[in-house]
Parts: sequence; structure tokens; C-alpha cells
Amino acid sequence: MKTELTPELNWPEERYRLQWILFDRGYLLGDAEVSGWLWSHDRVVHVLGAEPEGLMLGSWFGQPVAVAEVDEASIKAASIKATRRVALRSALLASPMQQALLARAAQVLRFDRDHRFCSRCGRQLEMLLHELARRCQDCQLDYYPRIHPCVIMLVTQGPLMLLAEGVRFAQPILSCLAGFVEAGETAETAVHREVFEESGLEIANLCYVASQAWPFPHSLMLGFLAEYERGILNPDPAELVRAQWVHPGERHRVAPEGTLARLLIDQHCQRVLGHGYFTQED
Repeated sequence: MKTELTPELNWPEERYRLQWILFDRGYLLGDAEVSGWLWSHDRVVHVLGAEPEGLMLGSWFGQPVAVAEVDEASIKAASIKATRRVALRSALLASPMQQALLARAAQVLRFDRDHRFCSRCGRQLEMLLHELARRCQDCQLDYYPRIHPCVIMLVTQGPLMLLAEGVRFAQPILSCLAGFVEAGETAETAVHREVFEESGLEIANLCYVASQAWPFPHSLMLGFLAEYERGILNPDPAELVRAQWVHPGERHRVAPEGTLARLLIDQHCQRVLGHGYFTQED
């Protein structure tokens, strides 16, 4: 199957073909003269004075791409006056076509930063050449980038949708219920458990919809639709500020476009109304 992003560790011999994604302490750096977040190799060498120490990500639409952590001050010192500095979450939502690439870049960079030493013996790890991993030569223990599976689910009751505001949300919006998959669980079991723990409801007729890499810090979101079966809505105050049944025709502030939660909401509204969800901002 052909995909836009193909993971690859080998650096291209023709360096001029290389494109870069640049981070500065968790923020994406973009050249204001170019749309998107990809810097040409010549441009990076020009503004930094040399090729940065980076990590190979793979190919993006056939073009080799690497990621590096740089200091924005070094770019400003090179008289680049219009550098964009944007939080990763904002960049992901604003650049849906590049989400997979940006997510991989952030996760690979975090893996490189957080896995320098063996957690068993403390020895410095060595990067493997044939795969994205580090190895402790004493313990012969290999370390790979962490991926944490999560489930996110839209529970429906006829046309109604169960939406909630989480206690950790940065803004007061309504979204789908979600949670991490526990050790030993299947994704389906996690959906049933999370819905019951957070809302007190039992569900049936699970249907897998789609997945999304969400690098905060290493999540893989698995999206489901489910139907209400029984129970009285009783939101868990430790997890939710509020939870309510919402008709697709009502207007609320909901999960933004570009998120898996919004995809689930839009798909249900499309079936009920013939179009995606209209928010308060529309």
C-alpha cells in the first residue's frame, strides 16, 4: 500500500534532496517564506551555518526528511527575521495533511532525548543502524520509541451524541470520551471500561472507525462508535467537568477539525443531518 510517509533510517547521498523539520524546545520552527514546516537542506545550512545533528525520519511523498532540535536564537542570529514558532498541537490542527509527518518527527525526537541511558544498569545506550532503537551492550536490552494505545469513542443514542468536557482540557469544549488501554486489555474491552468508569453507562455494537497518531507524548488513538445500551448518566467528577447528550442540530464548542474526536462527531452528524457538525464558531 502506498503511503505519504515511509519510515527510513538511511541518509540520502544527495544531501541537497534532504528536507528538515526543526524544533526548538517542543515548538516547531517554520520559515515564514515557505508554507508548511519543511525546510530545504540549503536553507537550513545557510541559516545555521552547517548541517545540524539530526535524525532521519524517512520519505515524505518520495522526498527524504530529517528532524533536528535547534536553538531559535541561532536562526535569529543569521538574520532570518520571520521565523514562525508554533506549539506542536496548534501545528497539527492547522496542518492536517502533514499530521503523520509532524507526529513522527516529535516522537522520534523525544525518543532520542529521553532514551540515552539504560534504565536497568545506567550504561549509555548505542543507536542501532538498521532500526529505530537503542541498545545496552551490557544488558543486551533494546529500547524502542514508546507508543501508548488509547481509545476514543462516540457513544450515540439514536441521533443523540454523548459528549463531555474533561477536567484536563485546556479550553471548555465538548468532546468524546477517551482513555488509555490498560495492560492485558483489548481495545474493545478498554472502550467498555472507560465509558462505564467515566459516565456510568453500558454500551453495545462497537464499530472501529479510524486511528490517529497523537504525540502527547506517544499516543496512538483508536476511534470507535458505540451505541447506548443501559444506565443513567453519572459523570465521574475526577475525570469530567460535565457530560451531556447533544443533538447534532445543537451548536456547542466541540473538538476541533483535524482531531479524531471531530471525525467521529462529523461522521455521526453526516448520517443524521447530511453534513458535518456546525460549531458555535460557524
